[in-house]
Amino acid sequence: MATVTNSNAKAKAGNGLGTRTRIINLAKSNMTQADLDAAILYLSQGETSGTDDAHTVAGISVLTESGVFTSGTTDDVQVAVQGTGVLTVGSNFGVGATGVTASLLAEFAGQA
Repeated sequence: MATVTNSNAKAKAGNGLGTRTRIINLAKSNMTQADLDAAILYLSQGETSGTDDAHTVAGISVLTESGVFTSGTTDDVQVAVQGTGVLTVGSNFGVGATGVTASLLAEFAGQA
């Protein structure tokens, strides 16, 4: 877990979130609920072992003023996934032709 123990200490990387946690941004202009569902399904089921492995979806958030996903209006959704498998981000991300682009925002490696 990331900690600062006293005023002379330095912050150090850590993870109390699981073995490996990644924060993914899903982006598409005017994303629909079907687009979001297809991307989440893809993250949780995976596709090709060793290229796009299945992951546990640990959280979904929308960093907008309201914090609410609005189908056909919201452009970006952030997803926390956990798992040690391979995750390949890129365009047309999801089950079917979604037009959603996935990018990696942060990765928290597990403790050694």
